Amino acid sequence: MELGSNSDDSKSTFCLVNEDHTFANSIRYTLNQDPRVTYCGYSIPHPSFIRVNIRLQTTGDPAKEVFKDGCLELMLMCRHVRSTFDDALTEFKKTKTS
Repeated sequence: MELGSNSDDSKSTFCLVNEDHTFANSIRYTLNQDPRVTYCGYSIPHPSFIRVNIRLQTTGDPAKEVFKDGCLELMLMCRHVRSTFDDALTEFKKTKTS
């Protein structure tokens, strides 16, 4: 769900259900690396709710598009980490069987 101003699409709050600090902090970090982002932060309204609010403000680009790009970038980073780990594990197993 996206909450924001109808007149300014460069500022939005995204409410994500079934997410916690793991995703929220990762996407916050990724978005803050984007030069189009002027502010990105997150909050968890209450510990008993499995929900996170991510506030995003951009230099003028639509916040929805920047958020989507940030999610794609985070996905690519996760794939790279997974691939690097799998390669290292394969190499480790080869040295143990030799």
